[in-house]
Amino acid sequence: MTSKADQLTQTLQTLEPVHLHVLDESHMHSRGLETHYKAVIVGEVFAGKRAVQRHQLVYRTLGPLMQQIHALALHTYTPEEWAQAGEAPDSPTCRGGSKHDRAG
Repeated sequence: MTSKADQLTQTLQTLEPVHLHVLDESHMHSRGLETHYKAVIVGEVFAGKRAVQRHQLVYRTLGPLMQQIHALALHTYTPEEWAQAGEAPDSPTCRGGSKHDRAG
């Protein structure tokens, strides 16, 4: 069985990234397995696009997979931006607050 992270990675390869890293961060949250992901995507496809346009492009690319996860932290860079940044920021610690965290 292919993991959700593998499915996300395979689908995002269609953007022809020069760097792609998909990380399952579900262990940092209370919603269960394969629910929270971080994707670092570097490619020319993002050149000339604002952040919201980049994210919309990723959402369209993932299509129905977006319905199978709870959260996706996107870090999208052009190769030049990535050369300057060198790395994506760490994800914040989960603050809870979901209905799954509340006692009955």
